[in-house]
Amino acid sequence: MNIDLVRAQTPGCAEVIHLNNAGASLPPAGVVDTVVQYIEEEARVGGYELAERRQDELEGVYRSVAGLIGAHEDEIALVDNATRAWDMAFYSLPFAAGDRILTTTTEYGANFIAYLQVAARTGARIEVVPDTPTGEIDVDALAAMMDDRVKLISINHVPTNTGLVNPAVAVGQVARDAGVTYLLDACQSVGQLPLNVDEIGCDFLSATSRKFLRGPRGVGFLYVRDTMIESLQPASLDLHSARWVEADRYEMRSDAKRFEVWESSPALRLGLGAACDYALDLGLEPIWERVSMLAGMLRVALAGIAGVTVHDKGARQAGIVTFSVAGVTADEVKQTLANHRINVSTTSVFSARIDMEQRDLDEVVRSSVHYFNTEEELDQTVAVVAGLMPATPPGR
Repeated sequence: MNIDLVRAQTPGCAEVIHLNNAGASLPPAGVVDTVVQYIEEEARVGGYELAERRQDELEGVYRSVAGLIGAHEDEIALVDNATRAWDMAFYSLPFAAGDRILTTTTEYGANFIAYLQVAARTGARIEVVPDTPTGEIDVDALAAMMDDRVKLISINHVPTNTGLVNPAVAVGQVARDAGVTYLLDACQSVGQLPLNVDEIGCDFLSATSRKFLRGPRGVGFLYVRDTMIESLQPASLDLHSARWVEADRYEMRSDAKRFEVWESSPALRLGLGAACDYALDLGLEPIWERVSMLAGMLRVALAGIAGVTVHDKGARQAGIVTFSVAGVTADEVKQTLANHRINVSTTSVFSARIDMEQRDLDEVVRSSVHYFNTEEELDQTVAVVAGLMPATPPGR
């Protein structure tokens, strides 16, 4: 990977040290140009007219997304964000009293709220699978929990609040062996590590454009395994996802587009496609190797500062690096770094309550590296964090 070229193709690298890629990454210039040029042309010729004219390119986005995760284009739905993608999958599943939903200690807050809502409506039960000593979902414990009442295994691949990578493939094998539906939230993993839905064995995969994939905000996607599509009832339908064939009858689409709605942003969708193509051109393996290397360096350097605690779990760790500074709030750390043009974010107990409460954490600073970051940028970041600690008095 030519890092100088990648940085030259990323205008934001000249402005900031961006360590908030788990929030929203810096897009390459080609992605920005794709979006802006479409909007400008749309303003000149008309929205419907340009979409019709560029239909082949818009259909190509499905092929680009499918190529990113080893799927078929008919298994891809394009939606406006990762939460909508996840919701469309989850709320299409029927639950009844006594049904069991199995998830992780690190489950994202929005997903858990959906579990709670469905449990209150239906009488389904939510059960959290224990962790291994290193923090991932314990696959052996998951297997021991399986019975004919388990209707869904739903996990995150990479949590929002710690650097671990859950063993998605091993979880998929448990799901296949038991014949249980498997929903994978890949919001934080798509774009930073290689994914193949057949290898993972998931029935659904939800993801966003804006994070490690480096696409625009306001667009995401859902993968639905083709063998499941016909049995699923989306929570809502329109004239895109279904046809009104008779006065008292409609027919849903036979592909994953039954999870879409008609109105969307063609510009953002093309930006998503451009981001997928950019990542595939660079190579997902080289991306993952560099991200994991940089994240490892940052963890070691931060852990070497007296008063700084790194909070990442996991035998296998991704690009998210979380930490806290003794006597300094997460927001204060974030603001101090921002004063030096270094972007990070914070995360709190509200985003991953079970994991955070188990570790007695209210908040952490969340930094997240990407392949366009440099070792020099990490050194600058570590120096600013070290400067937050009071100097040791002479003679001590």
